[in-house]
Parts: sequence; structure tokens; C-alpha cells
Amino acid sequence: MLVADATQMACDLVAQGLSKHSQFKVVGRAATVKELLELFARVQPQVALISATLQDRSLNGLAVLPQIRPQYPGVRLVLMVDHADPELVVAAFRAGARGIFSRSESHFSALCKCVSCVHQGQIWANSRQLEYLLEAVAQTPSLRLVGADGRNLLSKREEEVVHLVAEGLVNHEIAEHLHLSDHTVKNHLFHIFDKLGISSRVELVLYTVSHSKRPAMSVSRDDSPAVMPDNQTR
Repeated sequence: MLVADATQMACDLVAQGLSKHSQFKVVGRAATVKELLELFARVQPQVALISATLQDRSLNGLAVLPQIRPQYPGVRLVLMVDHADPELVVAAFRAGARGIFSRSESHFSALCKCVSCVHQGQIWANSRQLEYLLEAVAQTPSLRLVGADGRNLLSKREEEVVHLVAEGLVNHEIAEHLHLSDHTVKNHLFHIFDKLGISSRVELVLYTVSHSKRPAMSVSRDDSPAVMPDNQTR
């Protein structure tokens, strides 16, 4: 993995802490966007731990994520932030982060667990951050997922299922809400996943967030951690 932070000293401290655990191998450290991109070109990390703000300027660590993601799709990105405000959380996942770690809310041991879980293919966020994502979806008045030709990818019924998944309903609750059978709901989800090229409910929620126009501003008081497997059952 590689580490990018606001100063070289900060990089060293994070890297040294991670290196105490045998499962982590830090292959590079960067304090600027230029150094970070050069590192990506030279090494092939499995995970990149990037501070939202690097030495160059405020929030440039966040800004570089959309540039990294298409060039290195196999690298799992974790964004470190000082405070996880709603707009920043939504922007991070929209930019391609697989996890977000708030320094002010968690201990270093949680960072180690965050990196490990993201490396294993999970999404790392606490319940308050998930609430921000769900609120971002809920505030979007009409979900329209369209293809390159401008046509809707999903049917009206499939869009209704997507909205209910984003609200946290399980298959049985969705079936009751839409007066469908559980089997029909599963079939809808299968077709939705196939059309959007995703494989889990978590990816579906993040996909809808990335296509929403307005970030959420409400705050949940629940700070308990929530780790979501990327292969969560449909």
C-alpha cells in the first residue's frame, strides 16, 4: 500500500504505525499530488491511503481521486479526513473512495482495521456517514439512470426498487411496499445489477449517490462503525 499525507513527517508516522503490523507493507509515501501520481506510475499498490488535504493545497487529495480511479481501477482508495462532514463524505464516495476514515472520531487501531477491510473488498464507513449517503439519495426527487444514448437504463418499477433499497428496506419489506412477491423483487434486483454492472446493494446505494445532484446536509448521531461487504447478499 502507499500513504499520502499533508507532510512527509505525517506520512512517516502513519507508515511506521502501519508497518508494525505484518499484514501491511508500505511501498511508497507522498506529500504532494505530483509525488502521489509518480508513485502510482512506479508501483502497483493494492490500497492507497490518501489524506483529503495534501501539502499542495486544501482538499487536493480528494480532488485527485477521480483522476486515479480510471487509471488504476484495481487500487482500493481510502480517504483520510480530519472531520467527516456530509458534503465531504458524499464527495469522497462519489470520487471513488472505498472507505473514509475520520481522524477526529477514531483511533489508529481503527485505521488498521479500515485498511484491512477495504483491502478485502469491503466498504468502510460508520453509521453516521452512511446516513449522509442515504440522505443524499433521499433528497434526489427523481432518480434517472441513463445510458450513453440518453435512454433510461431502468424501468419505472426498477427505479422504485432502487429507491427502496437506498432507504434501507430489505427484500421482504420492498415486496410488501410494492405488493410484489419476494421472488419478483429478487428478479428485479438481478436485472438492476446486470444493467448497472454492479454486484451488491452497497454498490447500488453508492451508484445512486454518485448520480445525485445534491449532497445531504442532515447529521445522524449514531457513530457506531459499519463495515459493509462488497459481496453483500442481494
